Amino acid sequence: MDFDFSPEQKEIQHQARRMLVECCDLRAVRRVLDESRGWDPALWQQVAELGWLGAAIPEAYGGLGLGGDTLAVIAEELGRALAPLPVSSSIYLAAPCVLHAGSEVQRSEWLPELASGEHIATLAAAEGLVGVDELARHAARVRGGRLSGIKLPVPDGLLAHWAVVTAHDEAGVPGLYRVDLGGPGVTRTALESLDPTRPVARIVFDAAPAQRLGGDADPAPDAHAVLQRVLDEAAVWIAFEQVGAADAALAMSVDYARLRHAFGRPIGSFQGIKHKLADMYVRNQLARANACCGAWALTAGSAELPLAAASARISASEAAEFAAKETIQTHGGIGATWEADPHLFYRRARVLQGVIGGPAVWRERLVEALQAGVQ
Repeated sequence: MDFDFSPEQKEIQHQARRMLVECCDLRAVRRVLDESRGWDPALWQQVAELGWLGAAIPEAYGGLGLGGDTLAVIAEELGRALAPLPVSSSIYLAAPCVLHAGSEVQRSEWLPELASGEHIATLAAAEGLVGVDELARHAARVRGGRLSGIKLPVPDGLLAHWAVVTAHDEAGVPGLYRVDLGGPGVTRTALESLDPTRPVARIVFDAAPAQRLGGDADPAPDAHAVLQRVLDEAAVWIAFEQVGAADAALAMSVDYARLRHAFGRPIGSFQGIKHKLADMYVRNQLARANACCGAWALTAGSAELPLAAASARISASEAAEFAAKETIQTHGGIGATWEADPHLFYRRARVLQGVIGGPAVWRERLVEALQAGVQ
């Protein structure tokens, strides 16, 4: 069982890192943060032209068909650069919903516009304290092809052109529906986000026209099964983003520990700092191993994907948050200031930790996956 990436994928990753170093350093991220734009449209266009958005979308639907593991190496570099882009919403969440639940006509119509970056989409599922995957508790309803309900927080809800929305039909059956966010019956309001480069919104649907994924297929796609599959896939890709961010935070800490002097010595020579850096490295490597296992399960079509995805999600979330906190500590007093960069990693770590359900949700899913394996 080989969890390593191919030479071609490593070259893609190398080129992605070079491009992002040139076009998306932390100064560029800070500009987006300071200007409250929420994203970088120019960088989005570059990423789209390079084909990154279509890496895991089949060629028949306008993508490159390179597979989920290739998207994983790209995700790691996006995370390393803290790229202010709606990739997770549009490519990790919305696109797989269409791919797994949409009809052939819907896939042919909607996926090419996501792969090309022409349109941005998102998944609108959470309803406040009701989580993304708690379909039975979702209050949104569809009657006569019109959807009503409230979704929050919706990642990139103000940027997206359309959303895949979870709702129940007249018979109480949960389903996935496409709704044009610029159409009638849709009201969007910005919510405060710990990381404004990954904005969230509150969306109110008031009899908004909605089209069910799967069209008139009978029986309709199992919305619960589709959503679970989509979240497992997204967990792997987001884990790679978290690993990339954690590695970047560690590198920043190492560089600072070499340059900053105290009592006539580099602070990296002190045992307390060495232990911090070593702990960060160990957690990062554990998270990377779990993420690679998840990428293998995703591309191999393994039945172990739920277990691997939950493991990757938990370890990567812990590693990213730990690395961000320890980076602030390593920088000392300046690390907690606005002018220093460590807080950028902390912001991103906390937002990624909750985008598809927090650690508690995924620990429960890990237990369920382990129990299913024993049975």
